[in-house]
Amino acid sequence: MKKTLLLLSLVAAPALAGEGKWTPQQVLELDPAWLRAQGLQVSPKKLWDPQRGTGLLAGAVNVGGCTGAFISSTGLIITNHHCAYGLIQEHSSPERDLLTTGFLASERKDELPGKGARVQVPRSFTDVTAQVLAAVPEGADDAARYKAIERKQKELVAECEKRPATRCQVATFDGGVNYTLVDSVELLDTRLVYAPPRGVGEYGGEEDNWMWPRHTGDFAIVRAYTAPDGSSAPYSEKNIPHKAEFFFPLATEGVKPGDFVMVLGYPGRTYRALLAEEMAERQSRVYPRMRDVYGEAIRILEEEGEKDAAGKIAVASVLKGLHNGYKNAGGQLAGLKRGHIVEKQRQSEAEVAAWIAKKSASAQGAATWASAVKAREELLAAQQATAKVFEREFLLGAVQRLARAPAMAVTVSRLAAERAKPDMERRPDYMEREHARIKDRLEREQKNVHLPAEKRLLTAFVRRAQALGADERIATVDKHFGKAFVEKDVAAKVDALYAGTQVLTLAERLKMATETTAQLQARKDPMLAFGLDLARELEAMDEAVDRRQGMALRLRPSWRKAVLAHAGKPVAPDANSTLRVTFAKVQGYAPRDGAVYTPQTTLSGMMAKNTGEDPFDVPERVAKVAEAKRHGAWADRKLKDVPVNFLSDADTTGGNSGSPTVNGKGQLVGVNFDRVWENVANDFGYNPEVARNVNVDVRYVLWMLDQVENADVLLKELGVRKNSPVAAEIR
Repeated sequence: MKKTLLLLSLVAAPALAGEGKWTPQQVLELDPAWLRAQGLQVSPKKLWDPQRGTGLLAGAVNVGGCTGAFISSTGLIITNHHCAYGLIQEHSSPERDLLTTGFLASERKDELPGKGARVQVPRSFTDVTAQVLAAVPEGADDAARYKAIERKQKELVAECEKRPATRCQVATFDGGVNYTLVDSVELLDTRLVYAPPRGVGEYGGEEDNWMWPRHTGDFAIVRAYTAPDGSSAPYSEKNIPHKAEFFFPLATEGVKPGDFVMVLGYPGRTYRALLAEEMAERQSRVYPRMRDVYGEAIRILEEEGEKDAAGKIAVASVLKGLHNGYKNAGGQLAGLKRGHIVEKQRQSEAEVAAWIAKKSASAQGAATWASAVKAREELLAAQQATAKVFEREFLLGAVQRLARAPAMAVTVSRLAAERAKPDMERRPDYMEREHARIKDRLEREQKNVHLPAEKRLLTAFVRRAQALGADERIATVDKHFGKAFVEKDVAAKVDALYAGTQVLTLAERLKMATETTAQLQARKDPMLAFGLDLARELEAMDEAVDRRQGMALRLRPSWRKAVLAHAGKPVAPDANSTLRVTFAKVQGYAPRDGAVYTPQTTLSGMMAKNTGEDPFDVPERVAKVAEAKRHGAWADRKLKDVPVNFLSDADTTGGNSGSPTVNGKGQLVGVNFDRVWENVANDFGYNPEVARNVNVDVRYVLWMLDQVENADVLLKELGVRKNSPVAAEIR
């Protein structure tokens, strides 16, 4: 009888261990017997206790677009090298190029503070759906609906953030089916402790990005600090290491094929709730345009960056982000085609529609589901209408990813316009709570400016804008550069913008961030004039987008409720940068006919790739230790080598960079940093055959710290002893 009940419970649970980015609340709704069968050895309540609003999941922290994980009670956080890139770049110069050489703080006093580097530790999640929906006035049009929902979200956040050192957000789930208030403690002082050299942290570069086999040590270690009384505080020499209640001990024995793992983190965006035709638009328009625009920007930055050492450092961070987006777009296109994802989504929608038709045979069923059918039809009609403005809106949105001066001019211009409004009426990105972040960003951007690249990027944007059709014109470009591209004329006007601007002067730029629109106009700064006009166009575009989002918030919940009801089982919502956990197994895959990939790579494999030239240039001090086979305590017994990376079938996406990969005991076995090429389109649908995420093996981290860096002080703090691995666990 017990066996029968267990089988029934497993059938009711999700069918695949890897599929699903589960919220902390959903973890408690999953069947405990199923979780134990997968390999979870701690109680689900250890993962998240809703009464306390915390748990082991709180050991995974938001580090600003990436994830990190506490690995000691003394505030040490492990994340990806590429997530700490800005902090490393901030302290790099041609004379002290930490991006290339790496960095190790021998003592705490040597740790390097980061401007604006913040850590958010989750504290609670509260369902506020009823409050948000009740805020929409009866009969509101789509624009008013959006504004009402946004206003309520801002009010809930403002109330939540009355407590000191608190950062809150209202997250939207399933297109507006549910709204959740996320409450986090924000730590303001984060310092760099260790970064491997570029030849480790970026080994393989863009050639290996999104690929397998992989041999990249994409990890870095930072530390969060607080005031002496334990409260959050900005950088001060008096601050002390943060006392982390939950952290992940290092599993020095690592993992082997078939092992259960969990990946915890803050996945950014997935698109599985989109309609098939919405997915098709991303396939036919969005990703091809990203490849086109980002590809040109990459070529410009690489060409200009290679001309001098300072320029190479300046463009490094922006270039890295563009490379990632460019290759991701290519992977999305390949995956959508290979997996027939749009076609499968059409079939799935047809099945839901047929289910609705069957349910609607009764009078009660017809009343329940009629709105779902109508909602889908209206969403499809709206999607077709937006195609007419796509090119213009894409280019307007892309301008802030390209040249830094126009982007910063737009920022200070929009900040001035929004500051003239009451705080609750401002756009969320420009509210008072964001001003410190904006200031930090405006300061950090100084490290990203390389004038020759700047001018070429702006010229490329102007050329594209001037090529738009008559109904898609960007008025600001027409006003400042004319309606037709004449290279000599545009180059002269670009030179004049940069010659006459103070936007690129840090002190003046920070003053601009405090001024009114009238004061900015009075400066007679040509780049500012361009930014002020561009900001007005962006504001008008945002208003149009708001109306479309208001329509989607009205319609999509009806359709999603039908989809969820049809599923008849737990369905993890699309990623939205909130805390999630995915359960997985360590395993390889077969990407194509005749090819089978094992799930682990090793030091020997890394050295076999070594050419001595970028991107496969192993740093000399690393190569010497590897060639001598000084493995220390970190060799895998079966592999007879130090594992570097491993695969699992976790359900991850962007934002999961830096996520802790932990075993069933709650010990850290690796750090997630990528997906395989065949899995990029996982954002649109989980395919168990190719859904693989890439992790740095914790034993490679420890090998670097022990055998290469001789970081005895840091290893001691982590509870690791040479030749005597600890096996701490959470009970």
